[in-house]
Amino acid sequence: MLSLGLLWRALAGGGHEKKEEKGKEDEEKKPPRSRARAMEQERALEVYDIIRTIRDPEKPNTLEELDVVTESCVEVHETSEDEYLVTIRFTPTVPHCSLATLIGLCLRIKLQRCLPFKHKLEIFISEGAHSIEEDINKQINDKERVAAAMENPNLREIVEQCVLEPD
Repeated sequence: MLSLGLLWRALAGGGHEKKEEKGKEDEEKKPPRSRARAMEQERALEVYDIIRTIRDPEKPNTLEELDVVTESCVEVHETSEDEYLVTIRFTPTVPHCSLATLIGLCLRIKLQRCLPFKHKLEIFISEGAHSIEEDINKQINDKERVAAAMENPNLREIVEQCVLEPD
């Protein structure tokens, strides 16, 4: 009878509760880096969802449909609390694409308008994917050139059509 009482107390009391508490503590005590990594992955998916619907300036397709952007082309890294570095590496459909700069501009404008968190934005053409990728990378990451491009009414209209959300 005594051993049954000890067994009952162990099952109903301290031992079982300690295991439940330990499970909760383990979840709460995930290393800060793995929590930050999970948040970065969530932010990267958020970014991808924003850019995948951008329309190609020449074709009736989205950048996602043309494989110009993919989930793997988006990287997000936390730089400080609630601030992130967003890096996009897009791949034009052909190595001599004349509209690669315009595509980069569309990516930048849509993300500047739609990202719901503090960020620094870097946009690049995937390495080896364009004949003049260095020049284009400089243009699409230069704030003054981007601002000047958006002052041009014809260019602004094209960008607006490309970044317009589908119905």
